[in-house]
Amino acid sequence: MNTSPSVIVFDVNETLSDMSPMAQRFEDVGAPAQLAKLWFATLLRDGFALTAAGASHPFAELAVDALRTVLYGVDLERDTDAAVDHVMSGFTELTVHPDVPDGIRTLRASGQRLVTLTNGSTQVSERLLTDAGIRGQFEALLSVEDAGIWKPARGAYEYAARTCGTKPADMVLVAVHPWDIDGAARAGLTTAWIDRSGSPYPASFTPPSLRASDLTDLAAQLT
Repeated sequence: MNTSPSVIVFDVNETLSDMSPMAQRFEDVGAPAQLAKLWFATLLRDGFALTAAGASHPFAELAVDALRTVLYGVDLERDTDAAVDHVMSGFTELTVHPDVPDGIRTLRASGQRLVTLTNGSTQVSERLLTDAGIRGQFEALLSVEDAGIWKPARGAYEYAARTCGTKPADMVLVAVHPWDIDGAARAGLTTAWIDRSGSPYPASFTPPSLRASDLTDLAAQLT
C-alpha cells in the first residue's frame, strides 16, 4: 500500500454528494420513496452491463431510461414525462455531505493533489463543488465520458492516471462504493472506503487499503 499517494481521486455520486433528498423527489410524483435506491441501483447495473459488453452511454441517458423502468406501473400524480423531469432535476440540485468541505480543505492544505473521477458528467461535479465553495480545491474534474469506459473497468482508472501524469500506484481512490474500491484496487490504486452507514464490506471484493467513517476521518489518516 502506498501510504503517501501523490493524487487523491474522489468518486462523486454518494461519496461527495448526499443523494438522500432524491427519495423526496419520488414522493413528490406519487412514487414510493424507496424507489430512489432501486432507480440508482438499476442505473448502475445498466452502465456496468454496457461496459462489460464493450459499450458506453452517458450517465444521464441511462438515468432517464432506468427512471422510466422503475416508474412503470406506478400510479403517478403527474404524467411520466413530467415525473421524470422532476426527479432528474433533483439530481442536479444535490449538495455535498456535511463532512466534505472541511475534509477536502484539510487534505488540500496538506499538499495533496485532488481530482474527481465520476461515472456522471463533469458539469454535475462542477456545480456540486462550486455550490459547496470547494471547487478551487480540486486540480481537475474527470469523467468516464472522456475515458470511454465506466468505472469499475480498469481503463477508467488508467485514464485518470494518464490525465494526472502519474502512475496508478501513486493514486488513492476514495469512494463509498465497494465495487469502485475493488475496481481501483485491481487497477493498482491504493483505496479508501468511506463507510458512512456502518454497513459490512462485501467479502467478495478486494478489501480497501484504508477505512474511514467520513472525509474528516480520512483526512486525519492521510495528513
